[in-house]
Amino acid sequence: MLIIALFASDLNGGPKIPETLITLDAWRNIGEFFIIALVLLFVGNRLLGRPMRGLLVSFIVIFAIAVLAQWVAKLEWVKFYGFEAVFFSVLFGLIIRNLFRVPEWLKPAIQGEFFIKIGVVCLGATVLFSDVMKSGFAGLIQAVLVVSIVWFFAYWLARRFRVERATAMTLASGCSICGVSASITAAGVAGTDKKSLSYVCSLVLIIVVPMIYLMPWLAEMVVPLLTDDPALQQEITGAWIGGTIDTTSGVGASSAMAGDVAQSTAIVVKATQNVLIGFVAFFIALYLSTRSGNGTTSRPSFGIVWDKFPKFILGFVLASALFSILQSNDMLTLNASGKIMETSLAKNFSTFFFSLSFVCIGMDTRLKDIISRENRRVLWSFVGAQLFNIVVTLTLAWLMFGIVKPAVWG
Repeated sequence: MLIIALFASDLNGGPKIPETLITLDAWRNIGEFFIIALVLLFVGNRLLGRPMRGLLVSFIVIFAIAVLAQWVAKLEWVKFYGFEAVFFSVLFGLIIRNLFRVPEWLKPAIQGEFFIKIGVVCLGATVLFSDVMKSGFAGLIQAVLVVSIVWFFAYWLARRFRVERATAMTLASGCSICGVSASITAAGVAGTDKKSLSYVCSLVLIIVVPMIYLMPWLAEMVVPLLTDDPALQQEITGAWIGGTIDTTSGVGASSAMAGDVAQSTAIVVKATQNVLIGFVAFFIALYLSTRSGNGTTSRPSFGIVWDKFPKFILGFVLASALFSILQSNDMLTLNASGKIMETSLAKNFSTFFFSLSFVCIGMDTRLKDIISRENRRVLWSFVGAQLFNIVVTLTLAWLMFGIVKPAVWG
């Protein structure tokens, strides 16, 4: 049904996330998002046997808050600092939850987990196998090594700080792959509670702001010490920034300060890491589905693994495979700027459903839970893992783009 919605919407060239709320075209786009999201919510509730009473009125309010968050995130001064819509979604939800009382009539559509799963499936359509090939073997090897090494270190460090297992997996995924999207995907698989997911995503979005400006400055100081070749300096810088900064928008903004070659390298490296979301989520799901209730490894039957395996991850993988096959057969549409319209549309849907989910998460979260001792341990784990990420990714960027690539591929 999601795939049908994507292609049906594409026939009309939309919907797109509006940058203003004062034009008829903006409200047409908002209306399309509303209708598609409402239909999916009603169908999902019907299939899951959930009550339908009060769903429409509740959803209208939650949808309006998500639209407001999307609009704020599109403001120029907000984009300059790199804050994304999910930050404002959870912020507005927190304000409502903690300054006012969430009324009973607003609760039927507060279904953060449902919106997250729909968003993750949509995200799968944006992860194309061709993105891996663009960076060549150097970028692919770096991405695999960075994600693997940083993920396991971040998970180990979080567990050393006595962070709960599911939250540690969410933190490790956000720090090693691509920030918010990876955190949300991993949380859906690992069963991370909403408050912890909200906190990890907030950390990602807050810490990425100083890193946007820190990384080009560090690169200007450190990379010339590794090579005298200006061309290699640009590639190493781009690979370092692309592998370190957690959000794609942050990578674009930061690498632009380092030069055109650095920016193109950074974006491709980041896209390659993004592809690994599905692989990491799949193996987290497979690992957890083979654990018994007391946390020990078991040898369950295929049926038990299938029952415990989160099915929405299969939706992510299938969407990625389908759109990759369609692209390889030239069955997708390019817009004027050369971007694939269908995957851009899927990204819009993913962003909007994540925004809806974080409005719900904010409404379910008390501020005193966010500043708990557990979350202070999460903070120090994340900071430590990010510092480790900076060092490891610099080393790998230098090895792959400064030594291996020139020696092997010229």
